Amino acid sequence: MTAAELHYEKMTKTPVSKLILKLGLPTTVSMLITSVYNMADTYFLGTLNESAQAATGILFALQSIIQGFSFMLGHGSGSYVAKALADRDAKTASTYVSTAFFSGALLGTIFLTLGLSFLTPLMNLLGSTRTILPYAKDYGMWVLIACPFMICSLILNNNLRYEGKAFYAMFGLLTGGILNIFGDYYLVRVVGLGVYGAGLATAASQFISFLILLFFYYKKAQSTILPRYIARNFKIYLSICKVGFPSLIRQGLTALSGSLLNNLAKPFKDAAIDAMAVVSRYSMFVMCVGLGLGQGFQPVAAFNYEAREYLRVKKGLLFTCCFSFVFIALMSAVSIMLDREIISLMQSDPKVIEIGAVALRYAAVGLLFMPLSIPINMLYQSIQRAGTASILSTLRSGALLIPTLLISVPLLGLTGIQIAQPLSDILTGIICIPFIIHFWREKPTT
Repeated sequence: MTAAELHYEKMTKTPVSKLILKLGLPTTVSMLITSVYNMADTYFLGTLNESAQAATGILFALQSIIQGFSFMLGHGSGSYVAKALADRDAKTASTYVSTAFFSGALLGTIFLTLGLSFLTPLMNLLGSTRTILPYAKDYGMWVLIACPFMICSLILNNNLRYEGKAFYAMFGLLTGGILNIFGDYYLVRVVGLGVYGAGLATAASQFISFLILLFFYYKKAQSTILPRYIARNFKIYLSICKVGFPSLIRQGLTALSGSLLNNLAKPFKDAAIDAMAVVSRYSMFVMCVGLGLGQGFQPVAAFNYEAREYLRVKKGLLFTCCFSFVFIALMSAVSIMLDREIISLMQSDPKVIEIGAVALRYAAVGLLFMPLSIPINMLYQSIQRAGTASILSTLRSGALLIPTLLISVPLLGLTGIQIAQPLSDILTGIICIPFIIHFWREKPTT
């Protein structure tokens, strides 16, 4: 059998739960490592002072914007790559991934140039206070320098997953993540470069991850990334952006709401911004299983839906929701029982611990509803129902969170900041239930 035939056989005949775990677990591990090294930045900067640590919360919004465009190009092209490979058309797959890759490199260079040109106003816009600003600029400069490599790495990572090569996608991010953790320790603690060193470690790890992922793509992927495959047809760019648009919405609204939260938290001083940054990093760590399995489910859904194996797609959705819920429920229970201990691992300031422990308890409840929203959102995106996926993408970090922040903070003060995201998570999960039921009952005719 040819490589294309073997890939088709694997994607349509392997038991769905086994296939999702095989593709999802490497993604989950890589996301956990990414989350761990984000928390490593938070931890090492927390040993300096609360303003330095709060800078990671300011830069979280910028990183979300960068990731939003990366995921738009990566998920958008990856969905078409999976479709093309299901049709055994490697040339079309190469067109989509090459177009996304070189578009991402250009976009990253534009972000780098504009970001460095307007660094101070950008950090202020994202919610820096006067005391946080110097640290945010030191860290943000390196995030912007790494931007082209970060975008291209995530495009490569996502397309490797859609080709069923999740292990290689994991290895690239895993290596960069581990190097970032050791880089943080050496540059922040040993050399004493502080926030500047943490940013430098992040940039260096992104560059190394990019090189590793690019090597694996040329060695292991069925499609090829070359300039000659860049699309001349505007419709291909439009189709990539259309399918990937829900990812941009999801991450873009995360950036917008994160910046809004930081600005609303300013009256409560750096301790509030710092505490919410710590809780956000930890919550992302817990969410990684839901997100990781969801991304493992994406290529399974895209490939099998194109192959008209609709029952496999439905079984995959059910498995992903249930498996994610079990893990997140266990982690939420731990978070509630050890709230103060978890926050104190990353910050010793009593005020930060007090604010963060309460916020973490609320966050743990909200996380229980994530397995209802993440998989169905990724499903509709993977089967190219961009309209529905885009609507669902607006809920958690935008259509629900932003009004919640604007209402709850004036009414409840600091408590409003602590409960806004969990309340949005709960409402998002409830709203997604009818979409899950609808898809399960659906009988496709094409």
